[in-house]
Amino acid sequence: MNIITKVTMKSTLSSKVAEKVAYAIAPDNLGGMGIKFLGDGVTIFFNTEKIRTLIATVDDLLMNAIIAEEVLEKVDKRVQR
Repeated sequence: MNIITKVTMKSTLSSKVAEKVAYAIAPDNLGGMGIKFLGDGVTIFFNTEKIRTLIATVDDLLMNAIIAEEVLEKVDKRVQR
């Protein structure tokens, strides 16, 4: 079975934040993952054959995105001081 997955990230702050998050987590992406930049966010897509791989990948992806967004927010606050 081939499972095609896409995760779309949109930041409440701006589309640039979603783009920065996508670049920040890109080094951790698997070989078959791709990124598509949209006007208001970013879509990351990939294929997998096992549901457990899908769940683990999405879990890792979302946790890394949360951490990256939090870091960007803190950096922006420091820069604005």
